[in-house]
Amino acid sequence: MKRNIFTLAVLLIAGMAFAQSSNQSRAILDKAFNAYEKSRGILLDFNITTSEANGTAYQPQTGKARIKGNKFKLEMDAMDTWFDGKTQWVLMKDANEVNISNPTSTEIASLSPLALLGMYKTGFTLKNPVSKMVNGKSAFVIDMIPDGKSDFKQLSVAIDKKTNAVLQVKTLMSNDTKSTIDISSYNPYNYFSEAVFVFNKAAHPGVEIVDLR
Repeated sequence: MKRNIFTLAVLLIAGMAFAQSSNQSRAILDKAFNAYEKSRGILLDFNITTSEANGTAYQPQTGKARIKGNKFKLEMDAMDTWFDGKTQWVLMKDANEVNISNPTSTEIASLSPLALLGMYKTGFTLKNPVSKMVNGKSAFVIDMIPDGKSDFKQLSVAIDKKTNAVLQVKTLMSNDTKSTIDISSYNPYNYFSEAVFVFNKAAHPGVEIVDLR
């Protein structure tokens, strides 16, 4: 489960410098990123499938994400995750245990379902966009290849041509693990208070706190 969580966000932290890339692809991703930045709160539903290099496939997972800037809350069957921009809380529901940590930017880029919108700026070469139907919608699909050493071999993102929303993200990791994140609904017209992104102990009586900071 943790493997799937850490693969989940190739999709929310902004980067520093553009790689040499397709100008058209960069323009498409700029539109998606700008729309994301302007939103006061994004609510989305997603499905993630993951398989190992040997073909072993994990049980598909569904979830819901609330996102505001670099903050997010993820709700999944086995665990919930909160991140307030600095501190992360991961609630393991079966164990009734919360792990608290201060994750690195790399770890966060493996957690939130919109991290890719910033990762395209951080040393990836962008291939020319390809027009495809993705999840029943007309989309631009853009492949991203890291310029140097990276945990990723390749990222692929599908952007809705009409709304500039992310429809799908595919990742190929350096260990040949593959994941596909399909976003089934994307609503950028929300307002979330800061409390949404902080774990509330009072709402989870009896939970064990494990502070890893």
